Amino acid sequence: MRKKQHLSCGFSSIWQVGLVKRLEDGQISRRERQVMDILFRLGKATAEEVLNELPDPPSYSAVRALLVTLEGKGLVKHGKESRKYVYQPTVPEKKAKRTALKQLIATFFEGSPEKLVASLLDPQDQKLSAEEIGKIRKLIDAADGK
Repeated sequence: MRKKQHLSCGFSSIWQVGLVKRLEDGQISRRERQVMDILFRLGKATAEEVLNELPDPPSYSAVRALLVTLEGKGLVKHGKESRKYVYQPTVPEKKAKRTALKQLIATFFEGSPEKLVASLLDPQDQKLSAEEIGKIRKLIDAADGK
């Protein structure tokens, strides 16, 4: 664990670029993503708390192994509270979501945000409410500088 302590001391912005790169490259499994989602939602959690939140939960030791793996990848860090390890994300949730969205667009929409939006607006798939469409319009106008 010395490596992590060393890296968190002085090179945080460079280190975070590496973390985001890992997310972009899809170097975390479905289960690891579930754990990250739980940690983002809770802010910090023990292995037991993560276990209680997981759908179709594995064993306690499997959750601990997942947390150690995520820590090895630099995505979480731990501290000690009382006699328990408490884990928390090292990457801001907004950055992780943005990276996941970019990966989704690249994988399913040929890298085209336009195709993603077209898919969302396709009336054959789902009907968006007038309120949802209005909110999307406002977001587009804000991005367009209007």
